[in-house]
Amino acid sequence: MPAESPYGLPIIDSCVTCKSREDFLFCSLSRTALENLQKIKSSATYPKGAVLFVEGQNARGIFILCSGRAKLSTSAADGRSLILRIAEPGEVLGLSASVSGRPYEVTAETLGPAQANFVERNNFLHFLKENGEVALRVAQELSNNYYSAYTEIRSLGLSHTSSEKLAKLLLEWSENAETKGLEQRVKVTLTHEEIAQLIGSSRETVTRSFTELKKKQLIQLKGSTLVIRNRAALEKLVNS
Repeated sequence: MPAESPYGLPIIDSCVTCKSREDFLFCSLSRTALENLQKIKSSATYPKGAVLFVEGQNARGIFILCSGRAKLSTSAADGRSLILRIAEPGEVLGLSASVSGRPYEVTAETLGPAQANFVERNNFLHFLKENGEVALRVAQELSNNYYSAYTEIRSLGLSHTSSEKLAKLLLEWSENAETKGLEQRVKVTLTHEEIAQLIGSSRETVTRSFTELKKKQLIQLKGSTLVIRNRAALEKLVNS
C-alpha cells in the first residue's frame, strides 16, 4: 500500500513505478525517459487552495499534476477573475511559460488536496534537449493547447446567453459521467462563483441559469450531484 500524505492522498513516489500511468504528456514515456525525469523532479503534496504559481511570475519550472485538480485563472485590473480551465491529473502546468521563458500566463490553484511533481526550468530545458521523444511530445502538447484554447474561445464567443454557456459546460462534464438509464450524474465540486468565472458570467446569472434549467426539468440537483435528465434538450439549447 502506498503511503498517505497529511491530506489523505496516496503518495506516488516514482514516475517509473507509478501504476496510474496513462496517455498523458509525461505519464507514458519510455522507461529511459522516465528514469531521467525521476532524477530531476521533486514531489510535494498540497492542501486545497494552494497556489502553485501566480500570473505574471517569472517561470520557475513545470508542475506535473499527479493527483487532485487545479484551476487555471487570469485576472483583470479591476479584480475580476476568469477561470480558463480545470486541470486534471496527468496534466503539465506552466509548460508554455517554461519553454518560452515568459512569465506564467495564469494562476494555478488546487481545488482540493493534490500531489504534483516540480521540475526546475533549466533542468527541464536540458531534459528536452537530451530526450528527442520528450521534445516532440511537448511540441504536440503546446499545439493541442493552442487548438483547445481557440476552440473554447470561439465557442464561448459565439454563445448568445449564459444559459447556453452553462449548458455547454454541463455537457462537457457529462462526457465521462455515470449513466443510469437516460440520466447522467455529474459530481459538481465548483461553487457558483467559480462556474461564473469559468464561463465569463456573474454568480447571480449562473444561479438564475441553474434555476431555469431545473424549471425546464433538464437538470436536477441532489446535493453536490448534478443529474442531467434531458441531454438532448441541453444539446438543442447549445446548438440553437
